[in-house]
Amino acid sequence: MITNDLIKSMFIDPMQNGADTLYIVSGYAAPNMASWLFKRTSSMSPIDVKLFFGRAAEGVSMPMHESFIDLSRNPFSKSCRSFSCQYIYQNAPIYSNVYLWLKENKPFIAFTGSADFIQASFSKSRREVMTKCSPEEAAEYFDQIEGDSIYCYSSEVEEYIPIGSFDEKIDELNRLHQLDEISVKLSLLNSRTGETHKTSGLNWGHRINTHKKKDGTVSQRSRNPNETYIPLPKRIADSGFFPLNKQHFSVVTDDKKQLILRVEQQGNKAITTPKSNALLGEYFRNRLGLSNGAFVSKADLERYGRTDVTFIKVDEEQYFMDFSPSEELIGD
Repeated sequence: MITNDLIKSMFIDPMQNGADTLYIVSGYAAPNMASWLFKRTSSMSPIDVKLFFGRAAEGVSMPMHESFIDLSRNPFSKSCRSFSCQYIYQNAPIYSNVYLWLKENKPFIAFTGSADFIQASFSKSRREVMTKCSPEEAAEYFDQIEGDSIYCYSSEVEEYIPIGSFDEKIDELNRLHQLDEISVKLSLLNSRTGETHKTSGLNWGHRINTHKKKDGTVSQRSRNPNETYIPLPKRIADSGFFPLNKQHFSVVTDDKKQLILRVEQQGNKAITTPKSNALLGEYFRNRLGLSNGAFVSKADLERYGRTDVTFIKVDEEQYFMDFSPSEELIGD
């Protein structure tokens, strides 16, 4: 049985031994797990991933569905050549978890057990048990379920899979008067100066990296000026509102965009987009009507009508991010 360090046994070791294709069937799966795994293995040879969502017929949230589609179209190129997600929609739902690695198109190693394809299953907060199984039998199992699935991006997917409205979920939380209990507001300004940060926060990419060489000379390298992070106060980072340890979480914005974010940097002080730190900067500059890479000032935020951003926690891996203009601030 495998009970400790599942990531190493189930993903790192097979990749280091030449496995190049991963098939997964999981009762419950999350796009954040896929993006987190791709980031974790970004220094290794790229792989192909084929995921079967076993209980999809019971319903998939719109943010999760759209994130699976986005990953299928835009996988992490450094660590994933291709990614596909297929929903099981015919016959009985699948609760089992099977992970099969192929090497040069041949079954190589396989695992089965309790770990769903979600970050929580591979964290210290859960105790999961996995065991090796016959890779040939696992390959036969995947052949059997292939015909019961439909690609997440199929034009007919909503005829077979209930896709839940995120707006309805937010409205339900609002009716239950729970929004204040599960939301935080994060300022985009420097708490000491009251202005935007000069080389951090929204303007993180405007810093210059310096590197001292062995011969004593110093080299300088400019960053992508779009690089951005949302400052996260220590009291909120320590509160458990956001997942830590670089776990990924999905965000739907008030203008219906999909983002995958994570908390990082020393002291968990920053919320960023792990795929590229510049993606978050592009998002904010587009909302503010600024050109790519432009320095963001307090005046830009006030002109737009917002100097902070609100996060609403829907569940452990899904959040709503509100950056809509404040009528009161616009009125000023």
